[in-house]
Formats: sequence, C-alpha cells, structure tokens
Amino acid sequence: MPRAGSGNARSDCGSCVGLSSPRSEPVAAKETQGRGASAPTCGAASRRSPMDEKPSARRGPDVCSLRYGLAVVMHLSNLSMITQRVSLSIAIIAMVNGTQQPAPANASADRPLQDPSGPIGEFHAGSSVYAWSPETQGILFSSISYGILLTLIPSGYLAGIFGAKHMLGAGLLASSLLSLCTPLAADLGVSLVMVIRVAQGMAQGMAWTGQFTIWAKWAPPLERSKLTSIAGSGAALGSSLILCVGGLISQALGWPFIFYIFGGLGCVCCLLWFTVIYDDPMGHPCISLREQEHIVSSLAQQPTSPRRSVPLKAMARCLPLWAIFSGFFSHFWLCTVIVTYLPTYVSSVLHVSIRESGVLSALPFVAASTCTVLGGQLADFLLSRDLLGLLTVRKLFSALGLLLPSLCAVALPFVASSYMTTVVLLILIPGTSNLCDSGFIINTLDIAPRYASFLMGISRGFGLLAGIISSTATGFLISQDSASGWRHVFFLAAAVNLFGLVFYLTFGRAELQDWAKERTLTRL
Repeated sequence: MPRAGSGNARSDCGSCVGLSSPRSEPVAAKETQGRGASAPTCGAASRRSPMDEKPSARRGPDVCSLRYGLAVVMHLSNLSMITQRVSLSIAIIAMVNGTQQPAPANASADRPLQDPSGPIGEFHAGSSVYAWSPETQGILFSSISYGILLTLIPSGYLAGIFGAKHMLGAGLLASSLLSLCTPLAADLGVSLVMVIRVAQGMAQGMAWTGQFTIWAKWAPPLERSKLTSIAGSGAALGSSLILCVGGLISQALGWPFIFYIFGGLGCVCCLLWFTVIYDDPMGHPCISLREQEHIVSSLAQQPTSPRRSVPLKAMARCLPLWAIFSGFFSHFWLCTVIVTYLPTYVSSVLHVSIRESGVLSALPFVAASTCTVLGGQLADFLLSRDLLGLLTVRKLFSALGLLLPSLCAVALPFVASSYMTTVVLLILIPGTSNLCDSGFIINTLDIAPRYASFLMGISRGFGLLAGIISSTATGFLISQDSASGWRHVFFLAAAVNLFGLVFYLTFGRAELQDWAKERTLTRL
C-alpha cells in the first residue's frame, strides 16, 4: 500500500493515461459492493465521512475525475497568462519594425509613427510604430517580472489563509484587462507601457503562486507530478500558441489585436475558473464520494494544522530549500531568455519573416509542453513501480532539465550557419528544460507540504529575479554586437545552469523537514 504524507513518502505515481498499476479485480469488486451500484452525484443529500473507510489499495488514476478537470482548467489559465506575458515579445517585431517609416531625428522615443502609405512588406496598415531602442525593449520585457516579484511571496502566504480560488481568479482577470489596455498605453507613451506591464506582473504573481495551495489539498501524493505537469504545461503550450499565431494576427489585423484576442481569452478563462475551481475537495458541490474519499484518505497523514506561523529562521538555515531556490534561479534564467528573445533571435539570426518567425518560435514550446506532461508521467511511473527512490527521481529530472539545455545553448553559436541544426537545438532547449517540472519545481511539496504555496512564492521570486537580470543583460549584450552578444548570452546561461545543478545535486533532499512538522513551529 503506498505511503502517503510521511517524511519519506513518495509524492508521485504513474500517468493519467494508465501508467500506474491498475487495481486488482477483487479490490474493485469489494469497493463496488461497499458503495452500491452508483456513486453520489452533485448535490447528494447525504455523504459519509471520508475517514470512515480505510484508504484503498493502489489504484489507477481516473482521468475523468474532478481533480483532473481542475488540472485542465489550471492548464487553460496558465496558457492564457503566458500568452498575455509573451504577447509583447512577438508584437515588438511589428511595433519597432524597421521596414516601416523610420523615426525622424527629433521624434519622441515613445511617439507612435503612422505610415500613411501603408506598410512596406508584411505588416497591417494603420498599426503604430515606435522608436524603441534594444535597451528600452529589454526593460519592457523585464518590467513584468518586477511586478510578479512584488506579489509572489505575499500572495503565496495570503492564499494559504484566505483561499486560493478568489486570489488566483482576481489575478487572472486583472492581467486580462490590463492586456486589453496595452495598445492604448503604447500610444500614450513607453512609460505607461512599463507601468501596465508591472501591474500585469503583480496580477500574474497572484495567480501563479497560489496554485500550489490548491494542489496541497487536491493532489494525492502519488499523483502530484501528473497533476502539476498537466497544469504547468499550459505555460509551454501558451507560449507556442502565441508565437505561432501572433505573427499571423499582426499581419492580418495589426499588432494591437494580439493583445485584444489573448486578453479576451483570459476573461473567458476567468468564468471557467470561478465556476470549476474550489479550494478544498470537501467543499466542492460536484465531487463524487469515491473521489473525495480517495483524496482525503491519501492526504490524511499530512500535517493540516490551521496555524499560519512560519518558521522563517529554520527555512533560512535549510540547505535543501536553498538548493530548490538555486534550481529555480538557474532554470528561469535560460527560460526567460528563450521565451522573451526567441522571436528576435529567429528573426535576426535566421533572417526569416515575421510569419515564419512566429511559427518557428512556436516549435520549441510545443516540445516543451509535450516534455512537461511526459516527464510528469515518467516520474510517477518510476515512483509507483518502486524503480527509483523519490530523491533519485527529483535529482535525475533536475539534472536532465538543467544539463541538456545548457549543452544545446553552448552549441547554438557554433551552428548558426546551419538552419536545420539551429532549429533542432532551439526546439530541444525548452523541451529538455521543462523536465525540471518533475524535479526541483515540485520539491517543496515533498519537504514542506504545509508551506508549499509560501515557498513556491519565494522560489518563483528567485526565478523572476533571474528573469529580470537575464532579460536586461541580454538586451545590453546584443545591443553591443549581435554575433558576439548572442554567444555571450548563451554561454552565461549555461554557466548559471551548471551552478544551479551542482548546488541542487549536492544539497537537494526529498524527506519532510523537521521545521515543516507541527511540533517545530516558531512564531513569525
């Protein structure tokens, strides 16, 4: 019988498509006999306490269950938020397009230029063009990270107190509305765009972090990798979607419609969020008794004290926690460079049109989305079959997710003359990097499930700090010299990745930490 919630408990099992061990027929028959012919439906008049029965034997995951529905909704919400975040990266090619009417010498840096004769080449007529330098673009790209950094830690803590549903939903709605306002802000000045991006980052910071508060109550320990990878893969899929269709939208309708379409998509996702998502399976009106019993019994051994004092001193002295932080910093450094500057790299180095640039830039994130889901399934498979221990799985996937993309990044400058080789390496970098989602990314659920949301906020804070530094540094390096600048960008990213890998392999742990247990709490 799988051990759930103990310090050495395995946090993952097979896949949502049946990789975990199916229950034997006698066990299934006994459960059917005990419950009757049918399971209770939404709004059932009476329910037995989930603790009345002993946890069942190892069971295969039910892909039609409500918890997988929640994972899909989170997948769509993450998809929506990442499209809003990356919209500027693809729109900037048209917003500062050099093939349109150039800025006069005395033009304001943020004043839109209308080309009365229409676009020269492929961009939609009537769209504004701005004289923004590469340094200004780098600041615009990183400004959303400043906003996320401001709200990651407090939102993670507050989500654990007031509930993640409303906080995350409000963040998604605010981000979507601000995306709709971005084209107007661009016409009014680059400073206002920066303000909009910072505010949008604050809204997204609220939405990103609290998700672990929900999974701490909804995800059985042996299904954590699967559920979190399904939800998290929305970010990679969203990146591929916006990069694929963003250029087409810009060409057919004009770059402002990139923000209008994906801002509107976010508003639609908000309706779905507030309808389906609940903070706790005990309070969901549409959950079946069978699923509720399975979730609650699997989490029964985990600490559930309502006290919210945080052992900050013990956290600060915890090397396994710092190992997670170093992993986030390294992972986000290269990922931010790829997400933010991939369209620019493809356009400037491979010399392709915006249509081809968008489609080509989307391919790496299709691979990333696929690897995220498959990596989660493989990690749970290895754990559910007892092929590898929990710590070994976490370190294995962390090593693959940091080392492989570093090798690809170092090789990129040397194969720039080969179109196909460059494309293959660009596809492999995000794809292999997302294997970390089954490594240190969810390691806080292993070592401190009580504080998973709070620690995820701090972890993403380190990641966003890396994103701010890498975005600004990349803009500076490529503005000096394009060829050598890109080489320095990729070498630096590889070095940061290797540092994070060595630190995590040395100090990473998977057992429940003493300070995360109820008996060792200290007051904030």
